[in-house]
Amino acid sequence: MKRPFFISAVAFRGIVFSAALLAAIPLAAQAPAALAKPAAKPVAKTAPASKKWTLQHTPDGQPDFQGIWSFATLMPLERPKELGTKASFTEAEAIEFANRTQQQVSTDRRDGGADADVGRSYNELWRDRGTVKAGPTSMIIDPPDGRIPQLTPDAKRVEDARAKARSGPPRGPEDRNTWERCLTRGLPYYPTSYNNNFQIMQTPGYVMIVTEMIHEVRTVPLDGRPHLAPTIRSWMGDSRGHWEGNTLVIDTINFNDQASFRGSTSNLHLIERLTRVDENTLNYEFTLDDPKAFARPWTAMIPTSKIDEPIYEYACHEGNYALMDILAGARADEKKAAGAAKPGAQQ
Repeated sequence: MKRPFFISAVAFRGIVFSAALLAAIPLAAQAPAALAKPAAKPVAKTAPASKKWTLQHTPDGQPDFQGIWSFATLMPLERPKELGTKASFTEAEAIEFANRTQQQVSTDRRDGGADADVGRSYNELWRDRGTVKAGPTSMIIDPPDGRIPQLTPDAKRVEDARAKARSGPPRGPEDRNTWERCLTRGLPYYPTSYNNNFQIMQTPGYVMIVTEMIHEVRTVPLDGRPHLAPTIRSWMGDSRGHWEGNTLVIDTINFNDQASFRGSTSNLHLIERLTRVDENTLNYEFTLDDPKAFARPWTAMIPTSKIDEPIYEYACHEGNYALMDILAGARADEKKAAGAAKPGAQQ
């Protein structure tokens, strides 16, 4: 609501005086030329200098990476085969690729019937897929072909067995993946269709990384302590960090044999490198070195963007109803199949 406008008597007199002064200005302009001041030269206007970004540091001297970062992207991990040796997108090509990919992965499509609808689970309102920008055609930057190196014969046998176990009725929770079991999304960090955020917090001697998906927290010591003994293994491995200039390097070993990234084994040596390149961009690079799984080490890089939104609770636990229902459904199917196989059973 607008307020009424009032003016005091003092202010009114000031306005009258100013008006009279302005009215006298034309008369002064008619004074003799000898008394007139020379005209001032025009001052050339310059564009305001752009503010240069400077990397800030924490009180204990660490480069400041704190904040919430999003690594949502439609950039593929591997370069699509149809792109051949094309290593980078132009801006127009990136837009076209992002639009096409979005259409292909969209869960708003209504084709495929009821079974397809169940598999979609959510529509696009709940997704956070990101986009693709001009630049690399894949997250993988080494090897140069943008592809994951070939699996070793042993690693391929393990992967095939794991895929077979998960393609049929599960015998137990171990036959379902760690995502469905709400155990871990594992390492390295990798974008999915939603919850592609992590938060970095720093204290003297430590860096903590909290992922929104499955709310995992990593506490990475920076004090040079040695890794744990090889007999002590975990889902996220054993991480140690150090600074190389303004790059945070995290070295992780001691993974267990129950989590895998693209065929990796418990012998995985993961090296992550985080570099803040400007106020709103943090490059996340990771290298997988696992001779028992891959023909050679390989490296990927994901640009992440700073966001102002908070990280929300991810309400997921291993004993959730979904997993119990999956196992109960498998047992019901087995019972039904066993009954149908008995002599004289109705067909």
